[in-house]
Amino acid sequence: MTGSDTAGSVSAADAAVVRQQLGRPPRAIRAVAHRCPCGNPDVVETSPRLPDGTPFPTLYYLTCPRAVSQVSTLEASGLMRQMTERLSCDPELAAGYRAAHQAYLARREQLGAVPETSGISAGGMPTRVKCLHVLVAHALAAGPGVNPLGDEALAALGDWWLAGPCVAPVAVEPTS
Repeated sequence: MTGSDTAGSVSAADAAVVRQQLGRPPRAIRAVAHRCPCGNPDVVETSPRLPDGTPFPTLYYLTCPRAVSQVSTLEASGLMRQMTERLSCDPELAAGYRAAHQAYLARREQLGAVPETSGISAGGMPTRVKCLHVLVAHALAAGPGVNPLGDEALAALGDWWLAGPCVAPVAVEPTS
């Protein structure tokens, strides 16, 4: 699934799954931005500010621990350095990456203006690659063709979900 499946709300069950995935309470999540083929959230969209007002520039947050682990392996392989080098010698790739940066900023601006982070996206966009986790999360949330380097990293991950859900769904008591 691409795109947020709620408009500013997350079900108690999804929030509980994300809490399990992260091993801590999630911060400022406003929507599930992508679901793993197993059905669990694997990317959440966050508010541009934390509840205490602190700016939070990471709009898309990768939550699946299996995907996070595999992305960390890609980062350790030197892939970020290779991608950054390619940006300096491939004008088409650089233009696509700048467009991804603009798309990221535009979506975050739709959720709320944060002057402290104006023009700053995440993951090193638009001039370098600093965090593949953010780029993969953006690629999953926005869909193919929006973030070329996120798409590349996602393709390199393979099928992280084949072993089944990373965490078991959580039974949530209905509120009355």
